[in-house]
Amino acid sequence: LLKQSAPSRIVIVASIMHHFAYFNNFNNPNPTSYIPVYLYCLSKRANIAFTLELARRLKGTGVTANCLHPGFVRTNIERHFPAICLIGWKLGRLTFFKTVEQGAETTIYLAVSDQVEGVSGKYFADCREAWLAGRTKDPGL
Repeated sequence: LLKQSAPSRIVIVASIMHHFAYFNNFNNPNPTSYIPVYLYCLSKRANIAFTLELARRLKGTGVTANCLHPGFVRTNIERHFPAICLIGWKLGRLTFFKTVEQGAETTIYLAVSDQVEGVSGKYFADCREAWLAGRTKDPGL
């Protein structure tokens, strides 16, 4: 359907937290690291790997795939955090976290901006291309 309605865009939300997912292979992650925050980081790295593979497979079809870090957004996610983490989280909310509207800006930019027409397989933050963790770009993962 996306190919039939090209040009089309796929936008996937990832996170800067992918930088903290250390492993060599998605098929054999470290089972001793199954703590919630690590699994979150791993899932965001998987989102990026998925985006890059989609971009590779869809090359030349008129369908682009990009992913993004929305920023640290003021939500109620901390309700699931252990008490020890709440102090830092609440301080961050007051100082540098984004509003929900600000957090949505890069998603909207990738979905509709003429500036990224035809751009595919990239990772964005704050409406510009951002740096990916080293092995994240490895198609062998």
